[in-house]
Order: sequence, then structure tokens, then C-alpha cells
Amino acid sequence: MTGFYDDLETRGQDARVAAQTAALKERLAAITVAPDSWRAAAADIQSLDELPTLPLLRKSDLVDWQKVRPPFGGIEVSNVVHYFQSPGPIYEPGGVSHDWWRVGRFLNAAGIGAGDIVQNCFSYHLTPAGLIFENGARAVGAAVLPAGTGQTGLQVEAAHHVGVTAYAGTPDYLKVLLDRSDEMGLTLKITKAVVGGGPLFPAVRQEYADRGILCLQNYGTADLGNVAYESPPMEGMIVDEGVIVEIVRPGTGDPVPVGEVGEVVVTTLNPDYPLIRFATGDLSAILPGESPCGRTNMRIKGWMGRADQTTKVKGMFVRPEQVAALVRKLAGVEKARVVVTRDGARDVMAVQVELAEVPDDLSAMKSAVADVLKLRGEVEVVAPGSLPNDGKVIDDRRDFDV
Repeated sequence: MTGFYDDLETRGQDARVAAQTAALKERLAAITVAPDSWRAAAADIQSLDELPTLPLLRKSDLVDWQKVRPPFGGIEVSNVVHYFQSPGPIYEPGGVSHDWWRVGRFLNAAGIGAGDIVQNCFSYHLTPAGLIFENGARAVGAAVLPAGTGQTGLQVEAAHHVGVTAYAGTPDYLKVLLDRSDEMGLTLKITKAVVGGGPLFPAVRQEYADRGILCLQNYGTADLGNVAYESPPMEGMIVDEGVIVEIVRPGTGDPVPVGEVGEVVVTTLNPDYPLIRFATGDLSAILPGESPCGRTNMRIKGWMGRADQTTKVKGMFVRPEQVAALVRKLAGVEKARVVVTRDGARDVMAVQVELAEVPDDLSAMKSAVADVLKLRGEVEVVAPGSLPNDGKVIDDRRDFDV
């Protein structure tokens, strides 16, 4: 294994906060296309703790902005050498400066560096994943076999002939390559793997380990680049040094306590493409403490599902934002969950609320439910702390296959 990527990974928390605060203020001051009210609020921010005073930015906002002001919705960008398209469609810029997407930090943690040849099986077509990992490999001094997807037999032959030592791609495609190499009777020298774009199941990771391959995963997006990554001994994911990560209650921009599951919100400090409080729609939780590997930044538990739980009930959409508004309206309630079931062919909605004492009359709460959610439903009072810590505010339990 290699050492640390740079001194940023092991700096004290006070130094990290000071540097990130300064970078954040620079990014906020440079944004000129935002409404006056947003820029006024941004100008008042003096610490990272004040970042939640700004609204969230969602993918749907980018889609709307880019329709009016193509290609990047009016966001000031620089150093653009690639234009990418993701489903939506959403367009993202790409640069080729040193470690532009910050994936080199992840590859270094996986032990990839000079002398390695990385078989890059991420797509190079329209989406940025292929170039993201190629840029990261270049940052750590590794060579790249730009394989992309498909043509498994040819990929195995190329990996064998050039002596590939590392793999980058989705977790499951590595197994496809290994199985095909066995069928073809060709030996591969792969001992390291960096994966993303899908879940890495423990059994799959162990299968790779049994074949002498260390497999690590990261969490990132086309918009943000690397957000967090694993390093041995793989206890959670370490947040990248180039981003600020918040975990907020779904439907709100309000941070949740350490350990509670919520939506991942990321502010990227990349001056070429700043995104402020970008709501990813993914769920995770902050893992307390520091990694045993010696890296000192905060950790998250990794991808834990989707935060966008919008559900149609009785022909009406119920959204996490509405549940958050309901909580604000109900005195003494800090957490609620909408549970949707079926009674024959009829949708049934109940709202579970955490409350220390059960009111004698629930009619006021039921009226609030009807007013905010635009649907009538039962109210169930449960003890504080009894709702599951899974980030869900809407639990759709309907089985449409029966």
C-alpha cells in the first residue's frame, strides 16, 4: 500500500475547517447569477455552521435552469474541455487539470500508483465516468487501458497481453472479466480494484479477496466528482478533502444528528464548477470518529438508499417536503413518517409521529394531516426514538404484485 495522497488527509480538524471556510467564502463571493436575496444571504456566511441557511440545489433545478440558459444553466464555469450528458438530460463540464474530479485520492488509498496499469471499464460515451477515473489514474502516475464497456473477450485478451494490474468499473463487471478469463485459460494480474456506480455486496468483495484482489468502493456523482471513498480497513467512507458534506432530513435542508440517516448534501469547492448545497437524493449517515487508517476527515456510512420517496396515494402525490412541513406544524413533534398500505383495492395512509404523550384528542392532528398532505389519514403516536433510523419519511408498503 502507498502512503497518504497529501498532507490534507491528516491535518487537524481546526485547520480543515479554516481552509474550507475560506474556500467556501471565495466560491460564494464569485457567484453572480444568483438572485439578490441568495447573494445577500451568502455574503453573511462566516462559518460552515451557517451553510444550512442557504437553500438546497436539486437536479431538477439544474434541468430547469439548463433549459433556459444552456448548457450549464447560467452557473459560472471555467476550464471546460469536455461536455457530458447525463439522464435528465443534465449537462456537466469536465476539465483535464490535475485530479480535476479528485478521484486520484481514492485510487491512492487503494494502493494504485506508478507502475500500475488500470483497466478502465467505465463508459467513455457521453457520461463522464470513464474520464473521471482516467483523470484520477493519471494523477497517481498509473497507465490506463481505456476499455469502456462490452466486448468482454477482447478485454480479457488485452488485460492479459498488456499486464493489467488494476480494475476500475462497476462491481459486478470485474467478476464477468474474471470468469471469462478462466474460460479462456488466460491469467490476469489484477490485484487491485476500484469500483462505483452500483452496490458492492460483501459476498462479491469476499470473492475478489479470495482471488487476491483488494476491492474498494467510492461514492461520487457526475456533477460533483469524488465525494467519499474507502481505504483499508474499510470502516465507512472518508469524505473527500475538496467537498463539504451535510446529512439533512429528507424534504428539508436541516442537518440531522450524527448517526441519523438522512439525505446527502454536498458543496463542492471546485472553482471551475461550484455547486452549493447540491442535494444528491442519496441517503447516508455520519459515522462518528476517525478512520483507523490515519485519515482525519469525517466519515459517512456509504450509500444507504434514495431520499426521493415521493409516492402517489389515492391519486395524489405525497412528497418528503410535505412531511417536513407537517412536522413543523405539529407542536412537540420532531419526527414523522407516512405509512402507505392497501386494504383490498383501497389505499390506506397513516401518519406516525413521535410524541412523548398521546393527546386525548387527535382530531387537530388529523386536520393538520389533511391540510398539509391534502389527504385524510389516521394518526399514530409512537414513543420518541422508536421510528427506524433509515432516513425514510414516506414508507410505501403496498405490494402491487398481489
